[in-house]
Amino acid sequence: MPPKLRWIDSEDIALLLQAQQPTLDPLTVRFTDLHRWVCDLPEFGDDPQASSEGKLEAIQMAWLEEYRDSQ
Repeated sequence: MPPKLRWIDSEDIALLLQAQQPTLDPLTVRFTDLHRWVCDLPEFGDDPQASSEGKLEAIQMAWLEEYRDSQ
């Protein structure tokens, strides 16, 4: 089994979020929702309490890049 994703795996998490929500602009997502969605990913295995605003922002920016590339 591959290792579970951690908060620092922002690009991999962004790819999964983009696949789940291909038409959603990541800049419209609240960090509380983003946190929940990341924790709900089956591939995610890090401590939910280990997140931070900076880690969530890194995920959001990586997701935004994926979103813009798909447009």
